[in-house]
Amino acid sequence: MHIVLVEPEIPPNTGNVARLCAATRTTLHLIEPFGFKLDDAALKRAGMDYWQHVEWHRWATWKAFEQSLNPAVRLWFIESHGPKRYDEAKFSQDDYLVFGRETAGLPKQLLAQHRERWLRIPMFNDEARSLNLSNCVALVLFEALRQQGFAKEV
Repeated sequence: MHIVLVEPEIPPNTGNVARLCAATRTTLHLIEPFGFKLDDAALKRAGMDYWQHVEWHRWATWKAFEQSLNPAVRLWFIESHGPKRYDEAKFSQDDYLVFGRETAGLPKQLLAQHRERWLRIPMFNDEARSLNLSNCVALVLFEALRQQGFAKEV
């Protein structure tokens, strides 16, 4: 599996996602610009000593990332108001789960271009603006891994 964070802004969220990726042997892709420096203490603290166990890639732009992909891979875009719930998708081990910035989400044009792969996490309280990014990544990633029978479990 692959996790893609598009323009992450909050160091502890990215650190927590890196830790999750290390624990699940999931590749992490970080797409610039970032709202922090990669040597940020909060980023390192959240990821603790897991960074050396994460396979991760840094991309200057969405376009550079997208051009690196095999045309056969599937990208799933997780963002509010998606037409389909994340648990209704059928994930495979080579899929990419794409998440946007904490304050702005994914670009609307990207969602419009990929409407058939736009997923949402249900929210039950209209007063709650959103869930934490690292929690969203964990929810969707573990559903994808569950569908695959937790094949990477030791």
